[in-house]
Amino acid sequence: MKPSTTFSWVSRVLSILVLTVGTASAAMPAGVKSMGPEDLGVQISVTVWLNLQNKQQLDALVQDMYDKSSPSYHQFLTLAQYQAQFAPTAADAKTVEDFLAAHNLHVTATDKLNHYVTAQGRVADVQAAFQVQINRAMVAGALHRLPSSEPTIAGAAGAIVAAVQGLSDLGYSAHVRPARDLESGKAFDGLPVAAGAGPNGLFFSANCLLPPELETFTTNGGTPSATYFGNVYGAPITNTQLGTLAPCGYDAAELQTAYGLNPAYAQGLDGAGQTVVIVDGFGSNTIVADAAVFNSLNGLPAFTSANFAIYLPNGSATCTSTNGCIAGNWQFETTLDVESAHSIAPGAGIALVLSADNTFTNLDIADLYAIENLLGNVISNSFGIQEIALVELLPSELTVENGLAEIAAALGISLDVSTGDNGDNLAFDNTNYGIDSVSVDTNADSPYATAVGGTSTFLDSKDHIKLQTGWGLNFTRIADPTPNPPVIPPLGFGFQEGAGGGVSSVYAKPRFQKHLPGKFRLLPDIAMNADPQTGIELIVTPDSVPGDQQFVEVFGGTSLSAPMFSAVWSIANQANALAGGGSLGQAAPLLYELQGNAIIDVNLTPFDTLTNVQGIIVNPPAAPTFESAATLAAPLDGTVLYVSALYNSPSSTRWDVFTFGTDSSLATGPGWDDVTGLGTPNGLPFINAVVRAAQ
Repeated sequence: MKPSTTFSWVSRVLSILVLTVGTASAAMPAGVKSMGPEDLGVQISVTVWLNLQNKQQLDALVQDMYDKSSPSYHQFLTLAQYQAQFAPTAADAKTVEDFLAAHNLHVTATDKLNHYVTAQGRVADVQAAFQVQINRAMVAGALHRLPSSEPTIAGAAGAIVAAVQGLSDLGYSAHVRPARDLESGKAFDGLPVAAGAGPNGLFFSANCLLPPELETFTTNGGTPSATYFGNVYGAPITNTQLGTLAPCGYDAAELQTAYGLNPAYAQGLDGAGQTVVIVDGFGSNTIVADAAVFNSLNGLPAFTSANFAIYLPNGSATCTSTNGCIAGNWQFETTLDVESAHSIAPGAGIALVLSADNTFTNLDIADLYAIENLLGNVISNSFGIQEIALVELLPSELTVENGLAEIAAALGISLDVSTGDNGDNLAFDNTNYGIDSVSVDTNADSPYATAVGGTSTFLDSKDHIKLQTGWGLNFTRIADPTPNPPVIPPLGFGFQEGAGGGVSSVYAKPRFQKHLPGKFRLLPDIAMNADPQTGIELIVTPDSVPGDQQFVEVFGGTSLSAPMFSAVWSIANQANALAGGGSLGQAAPLLYELQGNAIIDVNLTPFDTLTNVQGIIVNPPAAPTFESAATLAAPLDGTVLYVSALYNSPSSTRWDVFTFGTDSSLATGPGWDDVTGLGTPNGLPFINAVVRAAQ
């Protein structure tokens, strides 16, 4: 008997996908190479997720919870109500436990609300239990375990099981991006934190976009030569004083001002009484020490047992160079999430939930732990995987992640999820899976989650936002290292990184997006700063070894925008509580109701592009050639309005043209768009508008 799929979103498309459970295996994507059967004697852990009770009733109820015309509007379930009406029963869990034991699998854990049962055993016994072949395969250049098909479960357990995890060891990727030398792909060297560093929190320049300049490059003082005129990105590389270092980066105070939060703080709205829950894989062994320095330098409240706690739902979480944490930048992910959230909502507590690793199983269990234990009414996830990869390789994971998001929404919790850092994912999908398709990221794609995209954010001299583009970066080389002879013709490297977004191929369009085109879920819903070129200054210990040198480094990615938005949402929850309301629940449905200046539309005008970079190349005996802004920004993929700037690399001394707002095939424009969603939250007007809309 095949496992039921009713844990998932009621969507015909998803049903078609997950009803492949137990069927013959489809052909693997071209980029996934089979390496033969897994060793039958290898011990693995499997987690069996159970169907909810009364799932159709829950689907309808959650819809009503977010429908203002319904008497159930914002009448969220208590945990006791949810458990009594919808959680799997103890009898169901016992049926699954008996099934596993009958197949020589040792039960090691059962969820307290019976959502899953975990067991261990040999591959041979797992294959027999679930009637599936487990193989080894090369995926994205690494050896992984993959099932040949979704499992089949015989007997009474078959009607109870929603999904089986552990047959594959694939996992989520962190959406953190360091500011880096684009030519080498390596992160810029950090600035060591000196003993006794001043309390101003300023290291890198906050002037990320400078007035236009004329730059001429010659060959031994003569021709060939090239002259370019346009905006300049980043402070001069000769700057050596703290607060002016190249290229740029923002401290906590600058971000607070940029997002208009100081008037909110003046009214006591800083997240007090709320908790931002952050879920990460592995964690950072030095997060407490790093955050202590960060808080001191930025004048933020110190972390104590009253406002900061770490939870380990899998029993342990350690970051090493051998377990995949350092290679996956999870130590930076954890630091970015904690320090950025605290920057935006300094009065809120932080609950840091760390899974043992980045596998789907353990991160899903970590999310469930945060939900079941009601650690806070906003949860930030800064990780994901391409939706198309799950559709092709493991559709059951879509069932689990979407089910968790629905449970959160039913309990009045907003699950805020980053949309990824590879734009439309076309290049990534081709390179890593051999799938020639654009794709959004999961689990931001769930209609029950709030998808957070990204911007490139430029500030004026008073730290207010003077210009925003959707986060998407192209670059073109125009001059080689010192003495900077011109590169003729300019060498275009195209798209480098940018916020994820687009159209889900799985989930139907939710009601709150009814005014948007199409029939499927659109991403993102909202956005904040995510570009590492305009990122946040963090205090990090790169090797995650306690006592080792701490550094100031600049980071971005939608891993920056997601926790910052979660922090803003915690302030909105505080304001709603002060107004006599309860939890605001999932953010997305309310966002689409906001009026006036609550959300700032990210939309360039032709005026913003007047000083984009252009140039003239002189290379006798050929006639001089003109390099237009569009040529230097290419490929534009249909983008019309963008901002380009001259950039002098502090690591190589080369000169490039950076083009902001060129996010693969995604495009930023008036109203909702697939890079920034509705736009960026506008401080106190946003908070007040949310409270009004929730009434």
